[in-house]
Amino acid sequence: MVINERVKKLRELMKDKGISAYIVNTGDPHQSEYVADYYKGRVWISGFTGSAGIVVITQKEAILWTDGRYFVQAEKELKGSEYKLFKIAIPGFPTYTEWLRDNLNNGDTIGFDGKVYSQFAVENLEKEFKGKNIKFIDEYDLVGEIWTDRPSLPTEEAFIHELKYTGKTGKEKIEEVRAEMKKQGADYFLIGSLDDIAWLYNIRGRDVSNNPVVISYALISTDKSYLFTDKRKISSEVEAFLKENGVEIAEYNEVIDYISKIDKKTNIYIDKNRINRWLYKAIPSECNIVEGTDITTNLKGRKNPTEIQNQKNAYIKDGVALVKFLYWLDKNVGNIQVTEVSAQEKLLEFRKEQEGFIEPSFGTISAYKANAAMMHYSANENSNAEIKREGLYLVDSGGQYFDGTTDITRTVVMGPITEEEKRDFTLTLKGHINLGNARFLYGATGHSLDVLARYPLWQEGIDYKCGTGHGIGFLLNVHEGPHRIAPIVNTVVLEKGMVVSIEPGVYKAGSHGIRIENIVVVDEDIKTDSGQFMKFETLSFVPIDLEGVDVELLSEKERLWLNEYHKDVYNKLESYLSHEEREWLKNETRSI
Repeated sequence: MVINERVKKLRELMKDKGISAYIVNTGDPHQSEYVADYYKGRVWISGFTGSAGIVVITQKEAILWTDGRYFVQAEKELKGSEYKLFKIAIPGFPTYTEWLRDNLNNGDTIGFDGKVYSQFAVENLEKEFKGKNIKFIDEYDLVGEIWTDRPSLPTEEAFIHELKYTGKTGKEKIEEVRAEMKKQGADYFLIGSLDDIAWLYNIRGRDVSNNPVVISYALISTDKSYLFTDKRKISSEVEAFLKENGVEIAEYNEVIDYISKIDKKTNIYIDKNRINRWLYKAIPSECNIVEGTDITTNLKGRKNPTEIQNQKNAYIKDGVALVKFLYWLDKNVGNIQVTEVSAQEKLLEFRKEQEGFIEPSFGTISAYKANAAMMHYSANENSNAEIKREGLYLVDSGGQYFDGTTDITRTVVMGPITEEEKRDFTLTLKGHINLGNARFLYGATGHSLDVLARYPLWQEGIDYKCGTGHGIGFLLNVHEGPHRIAPIVNTVVLEKGMVVSIEPGVYKAGSHGIRIENIVVVDEDIKTDSGQFMKFETLSFVPIDLEGVDVELLSEKERLWLNEYHKDVYNKLESYLSHEEREWLKNETRSI
């Protein structure tokens, strides 16, 4: 098998270089979740295509670790290879660092590519092996040495994100960053995160599919700002725009020279999760490291009023595209052949009709019946199921618009479904309403609210092995921090202006998958003697399929929420639809 042959070649290189275990992570020099094709080394060496995972290869073992979103998918994609699947956060499976600790001997060597491995991850390794005689080698990209048909690095031009969308100039954002640097006692701020850089300088790019970022680094001092990128991507217009905002441009790899020449005995602020080992090692040893989450991450996580209004516009456009698609699906399944792939292509056509649409915000999950049990399923020619007039169809998709990033999931009843499926659909809806309709005291985190979405499911002994919600960028990454809603502890307070998804679900391998996702923005609610209360305002407006709802399982309050939501869906979208589409939507949003 091709994958096994690749592993064999890697082992030969490992032996030549005296490496006992080699780690291949999912990432690029910027620790991005989604990466340019050039950096998909973990996919190439393992065959597993999910967005999260880590590989460890020794002379005798090849192991892939991934999380609950991908267990079913990974088992399918690793089948036939020598890889073993280790499940993250599942009892009985060690972490990759624990496994290395337990299986390596004194004198062994661990290798990894320091350009795509974060300093934080390196320090975790060092802690795990403290007291053991283990050597680390971080200078070899062994996968790259055997990847003969590796794609080229992207070279498409960057573009300006205009003030009418961003609400603040790059110059204003840089001054906000400097104010935070002063509070932290920092003389320099080194940024490796691509979406942070794009947000800060109000530029966007096409370097990563569905993520409008520019492969680059940034450095902010008390009086200068730098962008390090391939200058071929910077047109004269963008160059003038950056200079107008006080940004100097240098070549991408020149960052190492600038960092190594930073004034000695100064304070440099970094996020070790987002700075790679290679760059960290270039910082002069005399410098004092001020460590924390990227300053820009916290700033961009709270959307300003202009960004929020633009996001609302984007979600109206997206709602129109989704309604047109759902209408088309309803009228055509059973009359013509509709597959998972042809359905997602049709949905893209409807999005392309919307003003300001650029590209999808992630690979569409178009999943029929059992395929939807794989949370991040991707339809292809081998798995492409025909959608019929029965069962459930899940579509999770989004768009990049000049006025925002969208993400939404609907599960559609295509025909007769089982009582179990209807119950699971209704429980998912109850969880969604329970969280979306919540009032919570200021100071609450996504961690403290996560249980609200799970509660109805837990009462029936059901859980989903992923988070409930993630932050969303503004014409940026569809997954954005610093906030999230998940069982994993997160100390980030939910602040006014934070945009986040609410997406509980039920996933039963071999049977069905259900997810209902809306996007909300955090806002202030009532203020009492107990303090300031907060709420969620819904941004996305697409009907929830009433055929999947067991009304008897809904409380009066839940029915009221659903009816009010559907009234808003109809009122906000009806003027953009044809007469036939409008009549269809009227029925889909009827009161129950």
